[in-house]
Amino acid sequence: MHPLARWARAIGIWWLAVRLLVRLWWNSQRWSYFGGGGFSPERQAERQRRLSRWLTAEFLVLGSAFIKLGQMLSARPDVFPAEVVEELAHLQDRVPAVSFAVIQGLLESELGERCVEIIDLEEVPLGSASLAQVHRASLRSGRQVVLKVQRPGLEGLFRHDLEVLQQVAAAVQRHPQWGRGRDWLGIAQECRRVLLRELDFRLEAEHAARFRQQFLEDPGIRIPAVVWELSSRRVLCLDYVPGIKISDRAALLDAGIDPAAVAEKGAASYLQQLVRFGFFHADPHPGNLAVAADGALIYYDFGMMGQISTRLRSRLGRMVTAAASRDAAALVLELQRAGVIAPQVDVGPVRRLVRVMLQDALTPPFSTDVLGKLSGDLYDLVYGQPFRLPAELIFVMRALSTFEGVGRSLDPGFSLVAIARPYLLPLMTASGGGNDLFNELSRQAAEVGSRALGIPRRLEESLARIEQGDLQVQIRAGETDRLLRRLALSQQLTGQSMLLGGLAVAAAVLAASARPVVTVAPVVLAAPVLLSWLKLQARLRRDSRLEKIQGLP
Repeated sequence: MHPLARWARAIGIWWLAVRLLVRLWWNSQRWSYFGGGGFSPERQAERQRRLSRWLTAEFLVLGSAFIKLGQMLSARPDVFPAEVVEELAHLQDRVPAVSFAVIQGLLESELGERCVEIIDLEEVPLGSASLAQVHRASLRSGRQVVLKVQRPGLEGLFRHDLEVLQQVAAAVQRHPQWGRGRDWLGIAQECRRVLLRELDFRLEAEHAARFRQQFLEDPGIRIPAVVWELSSRRVLCLDYVPGIKISDRAALLDAGIDPAAVAEKGAASYLQQLVRFGFFHADPHPGNLAVAADGALIYYDFGMMGQISTRLRSRLGRMVTAAASRDAAALVLELQRAGVIAPQVDVGPVRRLVRVMLQDALTPPFSTDVLGKLSGDLYDLVYGQPFRLPAELIFVMRALSTFEGVGRSLDPGFSLVAIARPYLLPLMTASGGGNDLFNELSRQAAEVGSRALGIPRRLEESLARIEQGDLQVQIRAGETDRLLRRLALSQQLTGQSMLLGGLAVAAAVLAASARPVVTVAPVVLAAPVLLSWLKLQARLRRDSRLEKIQGLP
């Protein structure tokens, strides 16, 4: 890039960051909702939706790095409101194709003499995006393939944009309010690491090969094979596997394929990815799924893959067992032990939300969009709080929610929760079975026995302290503390509102008197009161973040 172009792009990125922060702050201020009855959750959600559409458009204008950045940030509901996260999750781009001569030049520079194996390279691409475009071709052996070719000059652009983003993150981190409870530098460094890896198509080739290996023995699932000798850092060659787009229900019926069977097959394959393999396709939208003529399900595009950590998988069975028994406390405890929820977090609101989620998800008749609703509840809980859910869990929820939508488009009666039962029951037994149950019962029996032996001594000590007047009892209830704090703030707010009202009346009376200049006195006195009133409003807003689910059982 020319130095002037680099400076201009850096200024554009900084200007976008400033506008985004200002709009997020403005949307969070209750007093900024003028007219229409003042603040309401519906009006705030509408503002956030407008913000999400604006941000998506800005990312599309800035190009490749920001499109990928938006897809990454869509896994951070602790950073952006739910409406923004959901919009970024669907961030897709369609840009004009690079000229065919440029594609040929890139293939020659990447593959060298191996290019002679490629014949009948089609000039019109099958698809074109800001990162790469895909062309169909034939090999001398007669093998039909597709070539995914990276656009030229992307690595330099990515490195420049990511360097500017790190500077923005450092500035935000130093802010006393925006930097509190957030590791913006860590987020920027993680984005840099992941996005630069996305430019290496050899990694995507490894993902495709690993994913294909999982389903080699399943004739109902088809994954294109990698042509390794024609793949490189910027070129990926895969078998051409044509199919009917999975969302084209009419075409499936015309081909004699049962859409309901396709939906069930897809759900079964996805549950196998999560439960059996722990390595899953993280972007199963209709553009990446197709159906072969014999009814087999085809997966495309392996740039976004997810992997469930060993720590999480080791406790997955216990989580399923706790969820099946609707034990919200046990499930939250397992989530903490797996590192999904930080140990120091107040789990009261989390436990209430989990209890309601289990009730909604496991009570028949099952809702057709239960996973979408659960994702929205999670996003609302996490946003603005000093903890985050791991990206792997967000990707799992989003992938399941996306596939649930695909299944409903094929079969209106589709229910992923109902299909999941046969796959989760073995997981519950495999997570420990009878041995773990016996060990757990033995441990609890030993613990109860040791405590029982110490009860007489502890009772004697407590009675002696009572007789001496040394026994102190401290009771702490998190919910009560929060309510008392809100009550105290509300009382202060009411008193200051009355004072502001009195000063306003005094100013109006003095303004109508013979000496209107005296009006300055109540106005000056009202200024610090107004500032304190605004600060109290901000404190009330922060304290009510976790109480969005207030009133839920």
